[in-house]
Amino acid sequence: MELLLVRHALPVSVDNTATGEAADPVLSELGWRQSQALADWLAGALPGGPPAEPVDAVYASTRARARQSSEPLTGRLGQDLRLEPGLDEYDYGEPEYIPIEELKATGDPRWHELASEDAIPAPEAFMAQVVGGVDRIIAAHSGQRVVAFCHGGTICAYMAHLLGLDRILFFEAAYTSVNRVLAASTGERSLGSLNETAHLRVAGLPTYSPDS
Repeated sequence: MELLLVRHALPVSVDNTATGEAADPVLSELGWRQSQALADWLAGALPGGPPAEPVDAVYASTRARARQSSEPLTGRLGQDLRLEPGLDEYDYGEPEYIPIEELKATGDPRWHELASEDAIPAPEAFMAQVVGGVDRIIAAHSGQRVVAFCHGGTICAYMAHLLGLDRILFFEAAYTSVNRVLAASTGERSLGSLNETAHLRVAGLPTYSPDS
């Protein structure tokens, strides 16, 4: 089977530090356009794009930004979304969410902290959560193609597991990037691709814009 791990589209910033409520940002206007471009690309409907890739099931983490990112694709396919908590990001429960690209663009030094392994509160537990979630999806869809909308840390964790790396945050997945995992019925897993963003280039969309 082939599993497409897709990072969610660009969300808005959320600051709930005054209330302590967990931040669960929704998509920005650019994020919705990014998600639509990906859906069109996979459906073979984006001018200048490839033929359609048949999709048998669509999953997402439980976070709003991942669920919303899936909507253009599930709407086009006429499929119901399936939720997998194992795909959730490690930062759930934090009261503030600022896209790392925004921190970079404004020169905020906190982006270095977010890119550090120290940003993950419990790395081993997070890795086990992600591997368990992905393995459940793979086991349920032998011989099929599945798209799973999730998060940068989630994608990094599974790919690090696949490659046998000690570091989890070893690359930065772009918004709506496609990262492919090939899973054989024998149990073998291999990396198909990292950070595919051709749909954004063809659609003329940036991965981040301060005006989004």
